[in-house]
Amino acid sequence: MNRNPTQPAMQTVINGTFGQCPVAPDALQGIKRQQTNPSRWDGAGWAGFAAALRARDVTLLDNMAARGAFATDAGGTAYGLPHGVVIARDAHQIAALLQTAQQYRVPITVRGGGLTTEGESVAFGGVLLDMTGMSRVLRVDADTLTVRTEAGIFWHSLAEELRRHDLDYLSAPLNLTSSVGGTLGVGGIDVNSPRLGCSADQALALQVVTPTGDIVECSDTHNAELFQRVILGYGQFGVITEATLKVRRYTPLRMHYFYYASLRTAIEDLQLIDRNDASDYSGILTIMDCAVNLLVAFDSPEREAVFHANWRGRLRGHGELGFTLCLLGRYALRPWKLREAWYLLQRKRAVFPEFRRPEHLRDGVMHDRTVVFSRAVWKHWGSRQMVIPDLATSADKFITAVERGNAVCRKYFPYYTLYCVGIKLRPEHRAHYEMSCIPPDAEGWAYGCEFEPVMPRDGAVYSRDLLQSFKNEIYDIGVDIGASYYRFGGMMKGYIRRVFGDALVDRHLAMKRAADPAMILNRDVIF
Repeated sequence: MNRNPTQPAMQTVINGTFGQCPVAPDALQGIKRQQTNPSRWDGAGWAGFAAALRARDVTLLDNMAARGAFATDAGGTAYGLPHGVVIARDAHQIAALLQTAQQYRVPITVRGGGLTTEGESVAFGGVLLDMTGMSRVLRVDADTLTVRTEAGIFWHSLAEELRRHDLDYLSAPLNLTSSVGGTLGVGGIDVNSPRLGCSADQALALQVVTPTGDIVECSDTHNAELFQRVILGYGQFGVITEATLKVRRYTPLRMHYFYYASLRTAIEDLQLIDRNDASDYSGILTIMDCAVNLLVAFDSPEREAVFHANWRGRLRGHGELGFTLCLLGRYALRPWKLREAWYLLQRKRAVFPEFRRPEHLRDGVMHDRTVVFSRAVWKHWGSRQMVIPDLATSADKFITAVERGNAVCRKYFPYYTLYCVGIKLRPEHRAHYEMSCIPPDAEGWAYGCEFEPVMPRDGAVYSRDLLQSFKNEIYDIGVDIGASYYRFGGMMKGYIRRVFGDALVDRHLAMKRAADPAMILNRDVIF
């Protein structure tokens, strides 16, 4: 019997039994969470739609090989098949697709790098629009420090092209195999977000195909309402096809790591650095909660010198030698945890391989930052699971959110990592942030933390129910403290109303219905 192509191969599944959530308030206990994929579209009118689409010279791939190639996303826990696949070629082709889809009420799911973890880039029927066919850099202007690019390009490809002009991006997501358009639609957070804001804040202008098939240029001053809806709009108000982005002159990266045994202390020091603009880049990567790495990096020796003169003495982190001695003392008193100590050593070596490679390091200076953070933070688990629930909070709630989230990680998994970074909010872009990863109560600063279990080895996987239970407990924290999430949508769509409230969600739903009468574009991501 042939295996269903939407189902993973047979593997060892690790289940678990857990008691009551230790962090959720009583009001949340017993509330049914969304545990399953969104409902599959029933296929009504597909034959007529497919014929109409082909009559407009839009190539529709409906063989099983094409459909099966997009059956899941990077998360590996959501599975679905589109009825057909369209590879994006230009804005006019996408406009024809959306116009026809409106007529026949066929859902369209837009996909870039497929790096979602909640099924947002998985099509449960309808058409999967693969944007990676639009991946050209259209114009690089070294005088105005801007680049015009198609939206399906991956950030690492854009970075390579910019380097040929001695330029670099300003702010990109930590995983550079994300597409530019997908990133602008969800925000994009990097270790220089404490200075520059989200990746989306670097967008000067966009070409957008609306849900009804209009091709529109927009910016903060031209068609501003559409621009504000599309930026951080989770693909609800249009398909980004081209983007004009701010860039900068290329400079090598001067990095320093400080090590902590206290998660709270590291977060306090991170916020001290951010508030005082003491570095060009900052972020926290932990290996468990007892091996915390605070990154501080600079674009110039002048900035680096000012930091050492004015701020290094105020940080409580150790150098690598001091931290090693600290850990030795910790595990000397806890010999029953030597396995954990060995894991921390191995993990540190595995997480930061780039830092030891001579082609990227010269005289202690990182000369190619396009490879630095991507592998260090994002786990490439191949066809296995990638589960990364997150919380985004105002500055004053951040320590609480991380400590409670860490307690949940400890409860579920023997090993895990946390990644924390700040986001500087730009007052002129406030309209972009209304219902997004930026918490409604954040002023000046927001902070995000990703909670990433380390998946078991030897081909084993955690059960889907276990992983969903873990994610629910993280998301419950957000409801309890009034936070937001970086990757909301898809399989955790049920949390959106609990976080933002009915009034705000209903207002955005009304805008969605006005822009997308048949409600076809990225159905079930939010609405």
